[in-house]
Amino acid sequence: MLPVSRLRIDPNKILYLATIIEHGSLKSAAKALGLSQPALSTSMSRLENELGMRVLERGPFGVLPTPTGEVLYCHARLIRDEIGLAARALINAQGGTPGIIRIGTLPSLASSILPIALTRWRQMFRERELQIVEVPQIDLLTGLLRREFDFVFGFTECYDLENGLRQRVLFRDKLFVIARVGHPLASGRDLKWELLVTYPWVCPTAKRSHVILDAALKAAKIPPPEHMTVRGSVTLLKSLVVNSDHLAVLPAHAVREELQAGRMTCLDVVDPALDRNIAVFSREGYVFDNPSRELIFQVGSVGQEFCKPQRCAVAVEKVLAV
Repeated sequence: MLPVSRLRIDPNKILYLATIIEHGSLKSAAKALGLSQPALSTSMSRLENELGMRVLERGPFGVLPTPTGEVLYCHARLIRDEIGLAARALINAQGGTPGIIRIGTLPSLASSILPIALTRWRQMFRERELQIVEVPQIDLLTGLLRREFDFVFGFTECYDLENGLRQRVLFRDKLFVIARVGHPLASGRDLKWELLVTYPWVCPTAKRSHVILDAALKAAKIPPPEHMTVRGSVTLLKSLVVNSDHLAVLPAHAVREELQAGRMTCLDVVDPALDRNIAVFSREGYVFDNPSRELIFQVGSVGQEFCKPQRCAVAVEKVLAV
């Protein structure tokens, strides 16, 4: 293996490698790339010689990446994404045909407010393509800075990544600690975090614990729950809460159907940390077109409708009175 200082990695070759890995064979990859199979095979042999490492295992049923190949594949995907973003930016800069609107959103908004807003928006813009990605807050902001998104819907607290970004608050969101109906804490009043953390918790982000919960516990000087389960979607989170003693933090609009059906209840927990502002974030200098402005308006409108203080208060009082 060559020393790191002497490694010379050809970007084209690792992009070819990514295509081979994704297609599972040299023949299919060569067809997708518009190359001959012998030429592609030679390219991979040269890559392995240049690196002094094997990147593919060739067998009777296709090819598989070696551990080295897996490492290169991860970087190849990033390079390919960056090339796509650069091409898109150039087209936009030259006033080309409007491309896909790419937005990011919190999972909790994607399960409730966003579908209604999108339905209204789609009635006005039937032909415009839209791509939506659900990721945690920190990934929304870092993805926005990397130009993976045109704009994102997130909350304004807890992360200080404002350099190069601007935000506009759309509505005030109220979060609640939720549990299954019949939970041991369901009949409790003015519950404290010291008691709440003794139960298992579940959060809806795929990579890290719940930011709002972390902030509330930090302010109360309470250690995090001993048992925390991380789920990749709000749907899985709600299923675990309904079928166990797990607790979770979600906005009322994300669990309105479960509350109305009597499958979940909001616990009596009062903490200002459970209030948050939902905002649209964009990069400095980004210019919104009419479809984008209308989408932001619809998200704000639906959010204000769902998160009226009196509406949330009535819903919770009904649940607590059961």
